[in-house]
Amino acid sequence: MPKTKPFDEHLKEYEEWFDSNHFVYLSELEAVKQLLPAKGRGIEVGIGSGLFAEPLEIKEGCDPSAEMRGKAQKRGLKVKECVAENLPYENNSVDYVLMVTTICFVDDPQKTFEEINRILNPGGLVVVAFVDKDSPVGKIYLENKDKSMFYKEATFFGTDEIIELLQKTGFTTDRIVQTVFGLLNEVKEVQQPKEGYGEGSFVVLKGIKN
Repeated sequence: MPKTKPFDEHLKEYEEWFDSNHFVYLSELEAVKQLLPAKGRGIEVGIGSGLFAEPLEIKEGCDPSAEMRGKAQKRGLKVKECVAENLPYENNSVDYVLMVTTICFVDDPQKTFEEINRILNPGGLVVVAFVDKDSPVGKIYLENKDKSMFYKEATFFGTDEIIELLQKTGFTTDRIVQTVFGLLNEVKEVQQPKEGYGEGSFVVLKGIKN
């Protein structure tokens, strides 16, 4: 069952987080941008209110939260209702799929990546961005998840777990970058992403459909 309740009820607080953590947000955008292709039809699964899709020039996507979809539509994005395990797109119909912190909210991660594989063209890309559970910020989120408005029902992953899930569902991991070095309140400027993982709390991974 989609975990939409906190997002439907707390859209304002969701958007305010990105204002309060402005340089974290810009650093995350920069890291995602490094792994996105320059052209092709892209969608964002779990598009939310469009805070990543709009600046990254992804024109369409889907989300289970009605409130989030409404806000994304106000940003000029084409948005469908969906759950990640049952995507409303044809087989072999998109060139790349972006997921930003969505994987921790899905009911079935393996089915999610199988669905993404289904809708991607041969050689298509999936770009998965998430907070690594083994990172400094990930550990704080895990310790405090029961008190969190948004993360109470989340399942956090380590990077190796995402790599394994992608491998199981027909993808080859092509490249990994990381950002958000230090705790959130220590990020005072846009951080340039580094290759690999193990230092930054926000990891972005690119998989290629086999």
